Amino acid sequence: MSDLTTLRGTELLRELSLAFGPSGCEDPVAELIEKIVSPAADRIVRDRSGSVIAYLKGTGASEKRVMLSAHMDEVGFMVASIEDDGTLKMAPLSARDPKILAGQYVTIGDGRGQVNGCVGMVPIHLSEDKGLPPYRDLYIDIGASSREEAEKLVKKGDFGTFRSDFVRFGQNGRMLKGKAIDDRLGCAVLIDTLRDIRKSGERLPFDTYFAFTCREELGISGAACAANLIRPSHAIVFEATAVADVDGTPDTQRVAEQGRGGAVSLADRGTVYDMEFARLILDTAEKNSIPCQVKRFVSGGNDSSKIQRSGEGVRVAAISAPARYIHTASNVIREEDFLSIERLAAAVLRALK
Repeated sequence: MSDLTTLRGTELLRELSLAFGPSGCEDPVAELIEKIVSPAADRIVRDRSGSVIAYLKGTGASEKRVMLSAHMDEVGFMVASIEDDGTLKMAPLSARDPKILAGQYVTIGDGRGQVNGCVGMVPIHLSEDKGLPPYRDLYIDIGASSREEAEKLVKKGDFGTFRSDFVRFGQNGRMLKGKAIDDRLGCAVLIDTLRDIRKSGERLPFDTYFAFTCREELGISGAACAANLIRPSHAIVFEATAVADVDGTPDTQRVAEQGRGGAVSLADRGTVYDMEFARLILDTAEKNSIPCQVKRFVSGGNDSSKIQRSGEGVRVAAISAPARYIHTASNVIREEDFLSIERLAAAVLRALK
């Protein structure tokens, strides 16, 4: 592994993307993030839910308490049973369409000891059902030939997720593909923003909390706990959002456009956002010539819904990277969108002064 303190931008995103961290098993990602941010933060705590919260002390000139949030977990599954032939049956831990699972390479374990396997199904030419396979017809092949052999490698209740390379492709390598970019991208934004502020020697007038939350994909419980601990006045959630920009999608159903920067949410299925805060972000982007756009379709949700409702209420905003194929092994983003979101994060913190 490279020196973690020197990684930033896309190389940092790659390291985070490859880490094992399905919902409920975020410890490997949390430990990685703690190592990276420890030299730059004034203090780091792990709350009881497992989220990592890094703190930068402000000058005290402002009463604001600002929370930046990104979730560490990725979509995953749990081993539900071990069959007599050594294959495994699984139960989904978050939104995942079974049609994208067959043939996928996966990793199973407890975050420390892990084993690899492949998702299989009855071949279509031997199946009476020619439709999409339900979860009950999928299994995981870990190379075991019996229940006894499989039980030496895994146990019921083990977590699993995709095993996928992180690669560049497209013109000039501008596209990035990997698993868990939803939401290790947000984690990378928080890390680089925290370290850049520390390196600049600047002290913001308010205390700033960088919350790397757990279990967003399973009820957003980590963000709720972190927000109740921090009690912010303002919060910005950094996410990846399904972009729906492929050919054939009606313009009225498109969420955003890749290559036009981060998408600022006005409303989604869990939150109606603070309009004044959203306008501040859009104005800051324009003032600093940072590509930015409005998320123009009401869809999805993120940590904002629970943060907004915490304490006495929080003014929330969300900035999302337009991503293709989220909740699969191949999340795809444009590098320039990711880098523009990093620029915007620091600019918005300074604008909040």
